[in-house]
Amino acid sequence: MAKPFVNDRGFIKFPCNRCLNNASHQLEDLESHIFQYGFMFSYNQWIYHGETTTLTGRSTVPEPSAGVHEHDEMFDVLGDIISDDAEGDPIGGQSSNKQYDDLFTALRSELYPSVSSFSSLNFLVKLMHLKVLNKWTNKSFDELLKLLKLAFLKIDLVDSHYEAKKLMTKMGLGYRSIHVSKNDCALFWKENSLKKTCPVCSESRWKLQSGKRSGKKVPHKVLRYFPVGPRLKRLFATSKTAKLMRWHSTGKSKDNDVMRYPVDGKAWQEFDKRHPQFAGDIRNVRLGLAADEFNPFGNMSLSYSSGL
Repeated sequence: MAKPFVNDRGFIKFPCNRCLNNASHQLEDLESHIFQYGFMFSYNQWIYHGETTTLTGRSTVPEPSAGVHEHDEMFDVLGDIISDDAEGDPIGGQSSNKQYDDLFTALRSELYPSVSSFSSLNFLVKLMHLKVLNKWTNKSFDELLKLLKLAFLKIDLVDSHYEAKKLMTKMGLGYRSIHVSKNDCALFWKENSLKKTCPVCSESRWKLQSGKRSGKKVPHKVLRYFPVGPRLKRLFATSKTAKLMRWHSTGKSKDNDVMRYPVDGKAWQEFDKRHPQFAGDIRNVRLGLAADEFNPFGNMSLSYSSGL
């Protein structure tokens, strides 16, 4: 019965108590998910697997979880991400999905009793977004979380920015810290990852801690590396952002005399002429470097603004 509703990648929504018809996997793994996690109790009308909706006075669409708003946008985000990660996994992503347990727990949890407009995860993601937009320090974020938990004793929220960052990392939004030589000679990475001194200038990897005999070693400099590949995968894994990633082809201006977007510029058009095979697939991505307020290690007295 379910075979006709498999998508073009061979995936289908799973009505188990874990996936809740929000995550999709390969059809052959459906039975194992049902046995392991159980069937959704509220899924009486199989609207995702062939049955049509009936015109009754109430909705027959199953709610993702009791108390959580049924239109919580994070259900779609996690569903798309997990579907993408599960592709190519011989066991339907069961092993890879273990990293999402905490995310699903936060997604199914109400932020506060009787508040269904936000799940705990949705609220935390929006808080982290505000932190970035307004350049809050980690300490100020910790103090905000502490105040919220003092004011609302039953609020379901993490205790610190460190815990919030760990949760966001599971969504593919983390970064890798790489130690840098004191004089910027080399990175302590790959073949140099275990070295204690710079292979070029022989300076120590660590700062000297005066008055301290032991404790945590502090590197002179740290490079935060944000891998591009996983982030591009996330952009294409989520249906909303995947549409925006193709906008340069589907939504560009039809007026040749007006430039509204880089795709209308001569540089973009010249690139397409030189690389027709690359330009032929609208999903291919062109990366640009922005250096707004670029101030390495705070060495400059004023912020430097330049678009590259």
